[in-house]
Order: sequence, then structure tokens, then C-alpha cells
Amino acid sequence: MEKDRKRVLIITYYWPPMGGGGVQRWLKMVKYIREYGWEPVIFTSKDASNPIHDESLFADLPPNLETIHQEIFEPYDLYNQFLGRKKGEKVFQGFVDEKGQKSFLKEIAVWLRGNIFIPDARMFWIRPSFKKLKEYLKENPVDALISTGPPHSTHVIAYKVKKEYGLPWLADFRDPWTNIDFYQQLKLTKIADSIHKKLESKIMSVSDALVTVTWNWGKEMQEIRGSEVDVISNGFDPTDFKNANGNQPLKFSILHAGSLNRDRNPFAFWEALEKLLNEEPELKNELSIDLIGPLDFSVLESLKKHKLDRFLNRIENLPHREVVKKMTEAAILLLPLNDTPNISGVVPGKLYEYIGAKRPILAIGSPSGDSSKIIQMTNAGLISDFGDDKQAFENLRNYYRLFQKGQLIVDSKNSEQFSRKNLVGDIVSVLNRISKN
Repeated sequence: MEKDRKRVLIITYYWPPMGGGGVQRWLKMVKYIREYGWEPVIFTSKDASNPIHDESLFADLPPNLETIHQEIFEPYDLYNQFLGRKKGEKVFQGFVDEKGQKSFLKEIAVWLRGNIFIPDARMFWIRPSFKKLKEYLKENPVDALISTGPPHSTHVIAYKVKKEYGLPWLADFRDPWTNIDFYQQLKLTKIADSIHKKLESKIMSVSDALVTVTWNWGKEMQEIRGSEVDVISNGFDPTDFKNANGNQPLKFSILHAGSLNRDRNPFAFWEALEKLLNEEPELKNELSIDLIGPLDFSVLESLKKHKLDRFLNRIENLPHREVVKKMTEAAILLLPLNDTPNISGVVPGKLYEYIGAKRPILAIGSPSGDSSKIIQMTNAGLISDFGDDKQAFENLRNYYRLFQKGQLIVDSKNSEQFSRKNLVGDIVSVLNRISKN
């Protein structure tokens, strides 16, 4: 380590060999942060219950990275036992129900999740983590502190470290807390709701800097915090997409990468695709629906209803580098957003990678939301509103006709502002601002 680098302790639950979207933001931040004069020290979980595993992500870690692991107890085996499932069976976050089996026991489990596990199911990690960090910091001082959540238990750990040592603290919210899309599904009592909101307010107000990833979420969090919130978006790493050439593929493949829960099931799009198949019979020989990641049972039901299941290529999980390759080879990248009240601030991390893949995006969501704003800024695709099957059909037919002419290409612009390397510079600017002393 160069002697003139400042040291920053980064508390993150998601870290390689975990895979999935939760890892990418800070994996890439750490990849480039040394170039901006900071030496990262990672504090993360050990033996966590994450359903996605991706050893290939280790390739992005800088050499000689100091990493501290703390064992974590998570109640997921108890959850499976409670529901009569096998020990170690995958538990997906964000209300993805792969089997569609509703039961009274599931209702109780959701109630427990929201009312007992506060702020989340990683709450049992807080006390041992704080204890371990106190021991570490006695002999290994750092200049600043970063926590990234969800899970928001990471912020509680950072809050305790901040109160003990007075370190400059940047709290990074990749998703909201009480404004998250599924918060209203947690069956919260008034007492539990109050506890969540008081803890959220305390975390946001005590942190020296609060960072989130979209403009609308920034406005919402500023109301809770009562002072400035920095918006630093997610992005894509150009080195991951160096082979993306924007050339049209031979097959009319429609790809979605990531979880598809019920709120993201694009009902209007499936209807539009069935209609296009009826209008353009030759599409039957060219169509492939490639869905990578966990699927809610409602998605499979929709595909069957619209006679699209025969075109489905379902892939449960892939290493990130292979997902990127699939993106660059697709004809269209499907981006269904959450049909929930707080949709304006929802920008999936995959949107930026779709931009990096240089393939046209077909989005389903609010035309006035932040995702739509980014798509328009980069000229990366088309969007139709929830339930607007007519506009969804027009967008889809437009892309298919361009495909038939060999002209389905992307003429993107302004994408460099979403380069991960540039975004690290934005984070470091905030870090430098709060740690001047």
C-alpha cells in the first residue's frame, strides 16, 4: 500500500464469492478507488446464506486487498424448517415466489420478517461485527467509514462504529428502507413501522454523508434526513463490455437478466408479443425468450397463457461475465420495472449494464420515472407505461421491423457518465469532503 493513501473501512454484506446485483456497485468501487488516493479495507460476512455464487468476480478485486470476515447467523434454515422446506433450500429476496404456494405459514413468516427482524434478517450480525471492528480498529486505524445497504444492518454497524470513534461516515443506500417497493407487503404493526422509521431517520441524520442511486430517491431521503443527499448512480464497467460491438444478432432473442417477481411481470409485454406473433408468422422461427435468474410463478403462468412458453430459454444462474456476454448477443434487452407506488425512483442496476451492452432496451414502466430519464439521456431504447399494451406492441413491432431490415442497432450517447470508473471519482469527492480534517 502506498503510504500517502488514506484508509477507508467499507462495511458490506454482499461480496465475492457472492454473485448477483448487490455485489456489483462496491466491487467496482473498490476495483478503482486506489487510483483516487484511498486504500479500501473490506468488512464483510462469512458463510452467508446467499443463493447466488460467482467465483469469477474475484478477478475484479485489486491485489493485496485487506478483507475482514465475520461469521453471520441468518434465520433462513429456520425459515425453511418452519415452512416444511429442505434445509439449505434457496431463499430469494424481493418476494420472488417460484412455486406459487400460498399458505398461512408463509403469511406468518412474512409477518415475522417485518416485525421481529428489524432492520432485516441480518440483525444478528450487528453485535458480533461491532465487537470485531472495535478490536480491529484499536490496532488498525482508518480515516473514514462507508456502509452500503441493503441489508440495512450494515448501516447500524457503521452507526455504532461512528458513535464509538467519531469517524467520518458515508452511508450508501443502493435501495430505500421504508420506501422500498415491498415495504407495504411486510404486514407491519404500527409499533414495528415506527421502529423501522425511527431507526432509518437516526441512520440518515447521523451519517456525515448520505448517498443514493436515483434522483427521486434522493428527494425522498432528503425529507427524512433534513439535509443534503448526494445522488451517485450505478453504472457499468467498460472493461466488462469491451467486446460489445452493437452488431445485430441472427436470432430475434429477447433477454432479461435478474429476478422477475410478480411486481415486475410485464403482463402488457407478453400480450404484445403474442399479438406480434399472430401478425408476423415468420417470427416463430426467429424468436427466443431468454430469462436469466429467479422467476416468480406468475411469469411462467403468463408465458403459458399467451402461448409463449415454447420459446422460453430459462437459465437459473450464470457467472456475471457470461451474463454480460449474453446481453451483448441479444436482439432486445427487456427491462420491466416494478409496478409499485414508488416506481419513479426505481432504476435497476442492470439498466446501466444494458447500456454498456449496446443492444436496444425495451422498458415497461413509468415514462416520467428516473429509468425513462436515463434511457432518453443515452438514446438506449424505448419505454411503454404499465398496462399500455398498445404502446408496448408498437415498440416491439418497431424493433422487429428494424431486425428484419438488418438495422436493429444502437446509436447510444452520453453513456460515459455512467462508467464505473468515473462514478468512483464522484464517491471519492464526497469522501474527501467529509474527511478534510
